[in-house]
Amino acid sequence: MNTIQQLAPQLLWKHFYSLTQIPRPSGKIEPIATFLADFGKSLGLETLRDEAGNVLVRKPATPGMENRKPVVLQAHMDMVPQKNSGVAHDFENDPIDAYIDGEWVTARDTTLGADNGIGVAAAMAVLESTDIAHPAIEMFITVDEETGMHGAFGLQPGFLQAEILINMDSEDEGELYVGCAGGIDANVSFAYSEVPVPEGDVALKVTLKGLKGGHSGVDIHLQRANANKLMFRFLKEAVAGYEARLAAIDGGSLRNAIPREAVAVITVPEEGVRDVLDLVDEYAALFVEEYAGVEDGISLTAETTGLPSGLLPEEIQDDLINGVTACPNGVFRVIPELPSVVETSNNLAIVKSNGTSVECKCLIRSSVESRKDELASMVASAFALAGAKVEFSGAYPGWKPNLQSPILKEMTKVYEENYGKTPKVMIIHAGLECGILGMNYPKMDMISFGPTIRYPHSPDEKVNIATVEKFWDYLVKTLANIPVKY
Repeated sequence: MNTIQQLAPQLLWKHFYSLTQIPRPSGKIEPIATFLADFGKSLGLETLRDEAGNVLVRKPATPGMENRKPVVLQAHMDMVPQKNSGVAHDFENDPIDAYIDGEWVTARDTTLGADNGIGVAAAMAVLESTDIAHPAIEMFITVDEETGMHGAFGLQPGFLQAEILINMDSEDEGELYVGCAGGIDANVSFAYSEVPVPEGDVALKVTLKGLKGGHSGVDIHLQRANANKLMFRFLKEAVAGYEARLAAIDGGSLRNAIPREAVAVITVPEEGVRDVLDLVDEYAALFVEEYAGVEDGISLTAETTGLPSGLLPEEIQDDLINGVTACPNGVFRVIPELPSVVETSNNLAIVKSNGTSVECKCLIRSSVESRKDELASMVASAFALAGAKVEFSGAYPGWKPNLQSPILKEMTKVYEENYGKTPKVMIIHAGLECGILGMNYPKMDMISFGPTIRYPHSPDEKVNIATVEKFWDYLVKTLANIPVKY
């Protein structure tokens, strides 16, 4: 890890390293929030926390920059806790084991936390710096962005004083983001009481793993396999053709991560065990064939296991299988004027049983409110027809693009003058906090940018070293060129 601290820019990487040493999964942010507040106080800067738990640190303008518009440097402190199966990492207590892998920084078998640790580290570096020109700065770091944007929703009017907000949660260098998708959570439940296992049945544990997963917004267009959808394809045939019964299901773990793994416990008549094991092999080969060139590690296996205490009732089992099978998943619509950009999508993220109910959770995203409502209605209809209870929560708005934004014009100019080309102006199919922050700060001029990060929300997450250096250089040059106050 010490080698990471020697990367350029050293000040930013020093702070990123410190963030990897502090566990900060969503929902467990008090240690990192305290660390950030203590950091601000250690610099002798005004440091505040609001009722939501967000951290705000204010730094005055450097000499000669007092007449420039004040700027918020904004990021979120939490990270997505994802790890490969069999890895003993405890996200609430263990540091991230990050290392340099060629042109990238990544982590061993877990998410890295570059989303959004690089943005936080950059803001910290600006606060600590003594040799860069900047206007008055507010470092604003939100809580629990990944699990519902609770910090952004909790921000009250008047807490921020700046006129420009620079969000540092984007993941492609050379791109400036001026809009994003909104989202809504679908919460589906099937209540049941377990029934006895038929006499003579044998239990099998079916494991699907090795999928790439990824960010359910940024990576949804890559057509990666969804572990829940694949598992239920197999289960549907196993139940229909081989008298299989479902005892338990555990697929996916986070709404905003494409599910990489799913485990089901089923029972089958003893005389049919061999046939079901052969069916597992057939589906394993089928999935590998179907996802050739997209997924390179799909594994579907089965092994005998101890008999479960009970099973899902047959009617609930069949309804669940039909509901999951019918539920739309993946890209629903692209933006007609920008066909490379996803407009609307759904991620069937979690299907999990607990002995009394099966919970299914989806995250529906769209940059068009009416399309988001349409897809939510389709998801609700699929599960309602299957007899499930369906509720929605956590709705958040998209961020409407302003192509006349002054900070967009200034950052475009800075990029062209310093790097010899024009940055791409983009709308991201993910939930940036800008749309929510704008509800209470409608006059705030906002933009988002960042270095190149690949496979966020998965254990393959990595950040490109060269783009971090360029991201920092771009940030420094931008701060030196912030427009004057009117």
